[in-house]
Amino acid sequence: MNLIDFKLDGYDYLTFLIGVLAVVAFFYVMITLGGLPGKLAEKRKHPHAESVKLGGWIGLFTVFPWIHALMWSYHDSLTIDIRKLPKGAEIKANEDAGDGGADQLSATPVLSSATGEAEALVSAQSEELPKSGGAA
Repeated sequence: MNLIDFKLDGYDYLTFLIGVLAVVAFFYVMITLGGLPGKLAEKRKHPHAESVKLGGWIGLFTVFPWIHALMWSYHDSLTIDIRKLPKGAEIKANEDAGDGGADQLSATPVLSSATGEAEALVSAQSEELPKSGGAA
């Protein structure tokens, strides 16, 4: 009993081979794309690299979360939120950025008064500590 009623020739086997190669290529591309945001984040030493990696794999088949993970992998995570600066802190433009300080994201906080208060507090606490002169 034959399952097909005709004889297979070279073109039929070539079609099967191309089909198998297409399936293998599809899975290779999907695996490569799924791991891309995580690999980029690890290469750029992103502080949330594991989360970016998971976002890349979870969002692979729904596309939009994958695009978000890809953008997140390039985010530097060093952006300063000026709303959360200590009282008395001021923003000084970063001349090293090369943009003349016009960009808020390149601003560097100068914690002049807050730093002074912290140093005074540390010095006051260090004066209160007993001096250890050796083994007790």
